[in-house]
Amino acid sequence: MDNKLTIKVNIVDRIYPLKIDREEEEKIRKAAKKINDTVLQYKKIYSDKDDQDFLAMAALQFVTKVVEQQDSKELDSLIESLKDLNLDLEEVLEKE
Repeated sequence: MDNKLTIKVNIVDRIYPLKIDREEEEKIRKAAKKINDTVLQYKKIYSDKDDQDFLAMAALQFVTKVVEQQDSKELDSLIESLKDLNLDLEEVLEKE
C-alpha cells in the first residue's frame, strides 16, 4: 500500500495540493490552521497591510520560535558536554 496521500491545504484563501506521507497529515493540517489563525490575528491588528505582509509576519514569528528552540538545544548539548568533561577532569584529578 502506498504510504503517500494527496491533500489540499488552504492557507490564506489559497489552495495548495500536497503529496505527503499519511502520518504527516494531521501535523500539516495543524500547521496550516496555525498559519491561518496567526494571519487572522495580524489582520485584526493591522488593517493597512495585505496578505503577503501577514504571511511574512507569521513566518517571522514561527521561525523565531524555531531558532530559539535550536539555540536552547545547542545550549543543552553544550552543558551536557561540559558536565562530561568535568567528570573526566575529576577522575583524572582523583588519580593523581
